[in-house]
Amino acid sequence: MAERPRVTVIADQLRRRPTSGIATYVRGLLQGLRALGDGAPPVAVAAGRTGAGPDPLAALGFPVRASRWPSLVLSRLWDVGRGAGVLAGADVVHATSLATAYPRGVPVSVAVHDLAWREVPDAFPGRGRRWHERAFRRCGDRAAAVVVPSERTASLVVDAGIPVERVVVIPHGCDHLPIADTAGAEELLASLGVGTPYLLSVSALEPRKNLARLMEAYGQVRGRLPEPWPLVVVGPAGWGPSLAPVPGVKLAGVVSDPVLAALYAGARCLAYVPLVEGWGLPPVEAMAACTPVVASPMPSTGDAALEVDPTDVEAIAHALVVASGDDRRRSELVTVGLLRARELTWEAAARGHVETWTRL
Repeated sequence: MAERPRVTVIADQLRRRPTSGIATYVRGLLQGLRALGDGAPPVAVAAGRTGAGPDPLAALGFPVRASRWPSLVLSRLWDVGRGAGVLAGADVVHATSLATAYPRGVPVSVAVHDLAWREVPDAFPGRGRRWHERAFRRCGDRAAAVVVPSERTASLVVDAGIPVERVVVIPHGCDHLPIADTAGAEELLASLGVGTPYLLSVSALEPRKNLARLMEAYGQVRGRLPEPWPLVVVGPAGWGPSLAPVPGVKLAGVVSDPVLAALYAGARCLAYVPLVEGWGLPPVEAMAACTPVVASPMPSTGDAALEVDPTDVEAIAHALVVASGDDRRRSELVTVGLLRARELTWEAAARGHVETWTRL
């Protein structure tokens, strides 16, 4: 049996507010590693200097290696080949995004979640596109393994020039949400003036997430629903043009994970229709909560969502009516969605990562 390597996982995303899909991946991966028990290698987590208040890394159950530099400065140092000291002592480094150093003599596995900045460049600010491109080129030159969540992303990465033998497909899990805070969700909904059943969307407010088309579709069908149920949109403000107000749409902002779990469980359906997606966590989070899902094509959903073309407003509108109001179809979607969600565990994802690190 191969000797277990000492692994350092970059967990800086967990110190950022608001958190992101990458942060959910980091948290889920560490959850899976804990579940493996003695089957996991010795793991430490690395991040920039902590700020004021409680450190979100302290409760994870792993040794924390903090840089003397704050997160933003550390990331910039990594861009120019410096700041690798926080990763010292590892046999393998796992970068949970493209932001990483490449210590001399230490293999680095890098998680590449998507190539969205190339697929829909207009949905990213120019500065962000340039950073992603430089960081991706470094990854191609230096990463010992590139971990992707889907065959779709694997194909894009290989087409971009990374040798196929360095690419490892490991699907994400979806069993990470805590026990639902029903009272907290009810309080939030009351503050938004939502006292009826509701439709739900969960995403950052940015162009790639396609919320403008979703809201247009909702506006078309609000009057065709059994009642004018509101559309509750959960997620942080991103960048790009502000969204025009649409009657019935309630912007809830960022919520806690227990409140999010309760919102999934109480929704008539989840609508998530980004232009492109490397994986897609919100749909499978909703499926785990027995909620029907309307989604654009993405790897996470399998055949378990009511799939729509994200550029077709009429198709989105029709799907909203079906998924929220057609009880027979809703029941079918709940059944296939729950079966899909049960396939996706963070323990299985962690096992795939450990196999990769041991090989490196």
